[in-house]
Amino acid sequence: MDLQLKNRVAVVMASSRGLGAGTARVFAQEGARVVMSARDQAALRATAERISAETGSETYPVAGDATKPADIAQLFDAAMTRYGRIDALVINAGGPPGGTFMAFDDAAWLAAVEGTFMNAVRAARLAIPIMTKQGGGSITLIESASIKHPIDGLILSNSLRLGVAGLVKTLAREVGPAGIRVNLICPGAFLTDRVKSLSEASAKRKGTRLEDELAERAAAAPLGRIGDPEEFGRACVFLASPAAGYITGAALVIDGGTSRAL
Repeated sequence: MDLQLKNRVAVVMASSRGLGAGTARVFAQEGARVVMSARDQAALRATAERISAETGSETYPVAGDATKPADIAQLFDAAMTRYGRIDALVINAGGPPGGTFMAFDDAAWLAAVEGTFMNAVRAARLAIPIMTKQGGGSITLIESASIKHPIDGLILSNSLRLGVAGLVKTLAREVGPAGIRVNLICPGAFLTDRVKSLSEASAKRKGTRLEDELAERAAAAPLGRIGDPEEFGRACVFLASPAAGYITGAALVIDGGTSRAL
C-alpha cells in the first residue's frame, strides 16, 4: 500500500529510542522527511543519522525537552523554518513513574500532568494553526493500552492518559472541518527501555528476575510475545498517513491482544 508520504514532513517527538524511534524509522522508510526531537542530543543525533543512512530519507534532529513550552515551540519553529509545513505530528513522551496512589505527593502529580498531558496540549496548539493554513494534516498521540485496561501500579499513567483520550475525542470534532485528523495509538508491551524499567521494578518488588517479568508479559499476550518497536511504528505511521484519511477520533490499541476490553 502506498501511504502517500513521499516528501511529506513528519514531526516525531521523543524519537531518539523506543517507540518514537521505531515510528521515525518507518516514516523515513516511506519517503517522508522526519523532524525528530528528544532531550539527549547525542542519542538523538545518532538515531537520526542511523535512520537516514538506512533509508536514504532526510532526518532533522532538534534537541529539546517535551515538558518545556519553549523547547516545544523551538521544535515547531525549526521544522517550519526548514520545510515550511508539517503534515504529520506524532506526540510522544516517556511515561510517568510507576507507583501506588499514596506514593505520590502534589509535586509528582503536577510533574506527571506536565509530562503526560500538557505536552500534548502545547504541541497540538502549535500544530493546528499550521495545519489549518496548509489545508490539513494529522496529529497522532502515543499513549497506552491502559486507557482501555488500567494497569496495576501505574496510577499516574492510568489517570492522566484518560484525560488525553478525552482531549483527542473532543479535539477531533473541533478540527475535523479544517481537514485535521486527531487519533490515539495505544501500545501495550513493546521491548523498550520503559518496559524494561517497569519490569525491573516489578521484579525487585516480587523477588523475581527481569527475564521472568518479561516472560510473564509475553505470556499474557495471545500472540505469546512482546512487540518490536518497529511493528508499532508501522501501525502508527499508517494511522498518521493520508492512507488513513477517514480515521479520526479513534483509539487504536496495539498490544498483541492482551487487553480484554472492547
